[in-house]
Amino acid sequence: MFDSNWYDTLTKPLLNPPAWVFTPVWIILYITIFVALILYTIKFSSCSKFSGYIYFVVQMLLNLAWSPAFFYAHNIGLALVIIILLDIMVILMIAKFFSVSKLSGLILIPYLIWILFATYLNISFFIHN
Repeated sequence: MFDSNWYDTLTKPLLNPPAWVFTPVWIILYITIFVALILYTIKFSSCSKFSGYIYFVVQMLLNLAWSPAFFYAHNIGLALVIIILLDIMVILMIAKFFSVSKLSGLILIPYLIWILFATYLNISFFIHN
């Protein structure tokens, strides 16, 4: 179970947003991620799309692994490793999606920006706690 007492005791990064921001942002991002996947899937391409699907699955698994590592295991270092790997996989996914469907790659840019911001937050939590 999420331990809000633990989180409340952490030194927060300078740009830490209020808690209410995360839910609407993630709803919008998950919608755009899946729209990008659909656009990638339906776009005809003579090249193989297999690597794009691998990047998509791996980044989703990393995305889903971050919260338990940070909030449940209280392992800020492990969460940092996960989010850095997530950053890499999202960049690879965007590049592959863009090579097949420019629109599918472009609509993933806000997701990349958000997880890079989340990486800043994670690094700050790691350094200050």
